[in-house]
Amino acid sequence: MYKVFVNELPLILTNKLSETKGGEYFLLNEASIQDAIKALRKKKLDKAFIYHPNSEEILKKFTHSIPLVVAAGGVVTNDIGEVLFIYRNDKWDLPKGKLDKGESIEACAVREVMEETGVKELRVENFLKTTYHIISNGGVYTLKEVHWYAMRTSYTGKLKPEKKEGIVKVKWKGPKKIQEALQNSYNNIKILFGA
Repeated sequence: MYKVFVNELPLILTNKLSETKGGEYFLLNEASIQDAIKALRKKKLDKAFIYHPNSEEILKKFTHSIPLVVAAGGVVTNDIGEVLFIYRNDKWDLPKGKLDKGESIEACAVREVMEETGVKELRVENFLKTTYHIISNGGVYTLKEVHWYAMRTSYTGKLKPEKKEGIVKVKWKGPKKIQEALQNSYNNIKILFGA
């Protein structure tokens, strides 16, 4: 099963018909996928399902209709247990960005964190999870697949938001401030914190 967010509403790709209860389900073809995305974007549905019997094939077939963009980012923790957040598009987010040609996903995650925040001395601890969301670029839908890594740093220098990426703030946040930030964040980010 894959949970893909469309305007913060779930489009669930599943191989189990039993999981489609409580929502409308669509076939795995281009017209049906477009219909499901449009219904979620317009908030005509609060969740939708796309069914295909083969769990190995479902994402591959979905990306035949909706182009895939691979990205990576980090949940970065400092020596006092604070987590690094960015603020862009009026939401708290985590640093992430698109994979460059020939780059490993892990290297992409480290590079994007450094570029978007100015933080250095990053150490990747482990892979966390992959999240999915649909973005619209001029009316054309793209599936963004983001690979998230847990990272640590001892960096205490100046934080530098990458303005050309629309980032207006970079902040370290402790447990209480993290909970506040998650109130104004994306579902894919909340998932990373178990929310």
